[in-house]
Amino acid sequence: MRIVSWNVNGIRAIQKKGFEEWFNLDQPEILCLQETKAQPDQIDDNILNPPGYTGIWHSAERKGYSSVATFTKPKPMNIWNQFLDEEFNREGRTILCEYPQFFLYNVYFPNGQSNEERLRYKLRFYAALLEQVKQKMALKPVIVVGDYNTAHTEIDLARPKENEDYSGFLPEEREWVTRYLDAGLVDVFREEHPGVNGYYTWWTYRANARTNNVGWRIDYFLVSQNLVSKVNAARIHPDVFGSDHCPISLTLNL
Repeated sequence: MRIVSWNVNGIRAIQKKGFEEWFNLDQPEILCLQETKAQPDQIDDNILNPPGYTGIWHSAERKGYSSVATFTKPKPMNIWNQFLDEEFNREGRTILCEYPQFFLYNVYFPNGQSNEERLRYKLRFYAALLEQVKQKMALKPVIVVGDYNTAHTEIDLARPKENEDYSGFLPEEREWVTRYLDAGLVDVFREEHPGVNGYYTWWTYRANARTNNVGWRIDYFLVSQNLVSKVNAARIHPDVFGSDHCPISLTLNL
């Protein structure tokens, strides 16, 4: 089973940049999208429910903001998107699917850069989701994938010193990623590439950052420890364009 995750920075915008062609060629069993920035009634039918997939959408109350979607070939046993407090549910940041072998969380974690209030919101979201994840981990393995909006360690961004005082690399944000790992989740890409920098998933549009690979690794697959033995490959795909993020993928032998 191959699962792909991608922050597309607007599903309607990326449609004009070859998204459908890429999707038709890649054909993962499950595709998790973040920051779709759309309501279902704003989306073409061929994107709303692509042929061969069940399309699951959780859109923010505010139009053109946040929002996630999961496209899945295997039919989930259960689907949830309203499982956190209302302050988080209204921003359309989560979809949870249950499959026979695992729970899959598709998550767009908040960005804390705009002001102190949003940073506090981001940290509350980390806490609320982790409590929910722990409950599910007691039942079966869990995969938490998406845009975490935090670079965990210094090797996860090109210029750590210059960014140590900015949201996305603040100690309190990085500590929350550590708490997810301490709860029994594994960063499977880092497990395959320990101590190696230069692997990033997001680049600012400014100053030719992507061309020069001045980026951040903020998109992760975190997988329950008892599912790690089933991981065949965890990959980053910087050669896929259309967004300021690139896709990441996880292949499981189930």
